[in-house]
Amino acid sequence: MTAARYIMVGGFLGAGKTTALLRLAEKLRGEGRRVGLITNDQSVNLVDTAVLNAHDFPVEEITGGCFCCRFNSLTEAAEKLSADERPDVFLAEPVGSCTDLAATVAYPLRRLYGEAFTVAPYSVLVDPIRAERILGLADGKSFSPKVVYIYRKQLEEADVIAVNKCDLLDPSRLGRLVMALRTEFPKADVVAMSARTGKDFDGWADKLAESEMPAGTAMDVDYDTYAEGEALLGWVNLTVTVTSPAAFDGNGFVTAVATAVHRRLQQDGTEVAHLKMTLAPEEGLDLAVANLVRTDGTTEFSHSLQEPLEVGEFLLNLRAEADPAGLKSAAEECLQEVASATGITADVVHAEAFRPGRPVPTHRFTEA
Repeated sequence: MTAARYIMVGGFLGAGKTTALLRLAEKLRGEGRRVGLITNDQSVNLVDTAVLNAHDFPVEEITGGCFCCRFNSLTEAAEKLSADERPDVFLAEPVGSCTDLAATVAYPLRRLYGEAFTVAPYSVLVDPIRAERILGLADGKSFSPKVVYIYRKQLEEADVIAVNKCDLLDPSRLGRLVMALRTEFPKADVVAMSARTGKDFDGWADKLAESEMPAGTAMDVDYDTYAEGEALLGWVNLTVTVTSPAAFDGNGFVTAVATAVHRRLQQDGTEVAHLKMTLAPEEGLDLAVANLVRTDGTTEFSHSLQEPLEVGEFLLNLRAEADPAGLKSAAEECLQEVASATGITADVVHAEAFRPGRPVPTHRFTEA
């Protein structure tokens, strides 16, 4: 049996991982490859999974912990996809607040399942605005030191650092950021591309599809600092049934909720890691997807609904450095304010608010 390709694309919350994996999946499918995707989060009802499902890809979702702590679930998800779809490429998106994934996921896959998988170089994506601030190249609000510790550790273990959304910077700023990343993280091959526009995307994609993960040793990680950094982040997931007596503009509804939540977080001085929302009708693959990746940023749509709807499922995933209970209250209050103002009924059928627990990897190998 030919070994399947395992491609894991990491990066901090809001770096554009789902958009990049979707474009990569479409590229590989266009080349005749069978692709299976595995998403991952600390909670359930993920916007990422909804987006990938809407593009008719087979997706398995691992919840309740990161790949490193749910390693057996990761291999079981791959086995299920293999049984159902027989993919020859697996694309995996880990939780955006996790690090040490080479030692706890990629190395164990190679060592324990080398006959089943060939492992691609581990690529980490960065949002260029966030990266400029964390590297001290630009002013602007960022995260506290223990959260920044996780961000930097993600870059330290990368084989390939991809500056995603490269079109957000002019050539001078982009060049300065790429040079700073190469200087501070010399192990990595640093490239710039845009998963949304496709600019220089194929070079990055081909590197992951064709190259092997290089031999290496695991970086040192202070798991106490890592755990404390993750625990500073609040996680909120809402699943909402929205109904209206008449067809309504779903894109307008999502925009209004995003605007209200964004305004509230700005007023509270909360730094957003990622706010993402989807709205989908009861049937079909039509979908609205909106994202906000910084408190001083703007909400952007990657997908828009083509038709009005009367009934739909609205998902809200919010990750921010703040108390999760307060984030949940803010999100629910904004949702109901918009619903009331527009004559829409918003029934919250599932809600979660928590801080991630301490990471306890199933395996940790110090060498590939």
